[in-house]
Amino acid sequence: MAHGSKTWLIPDGYFPKFSSGKFPSHESVCLLNTGKGDARVNFTLYFEDRAPMKGFNIVCPAKRTLHARMDKIKNKAGKPVPKGVPYAILVESNRPVVVQYSRMDTTQAAMALMSTLGYRA
Repeated sequence: MAHGSKTWLIPDGYFPKFSSGKFPSHESVCLLNTGKGDARVNFTLYFEDRAPMKGFNIVCPAKRTLHARMDKIKNKAGKPVPKGVPYAILVESNRPVVVQYSRMDTTQAAMALMSTLGYRA
C-alpha cells in the first residue's frame, strides 16, 4: 500500500537572490514514494504579482525518496524558479506521495534550516 496523497500545498516558498557564505541558499521539495510504481510529479508555482508558472515535472521512483532542489529545476519552457520572489507550490502526483519542504537560508552568517510537512489537500 502506498502512503501519502496525490495533492499537496506548500504556501511559503522563497529562494533568495544572494548568499553570504560559501554555501548557496536553497530549498527542496522532498518526496517519499512508498508505492510500487514511479510517481510523476508536477509543480505549479503561484505568486503575489504574476501568473502561475507550470511545467516543473519530475519523477520520484517507486520505493524511493527524491529531493527536488528548487534552485536546480526548470520548467518545460526552460525557465528556472525566480529568485527573490515569494511563491507557493502546488504539488500534484499521479500516485500517492509524502511531501516535506526544507529551506536552507544562508543570507546571514548564522545559517538557518527550516523544514515542514506540506499541507495534504
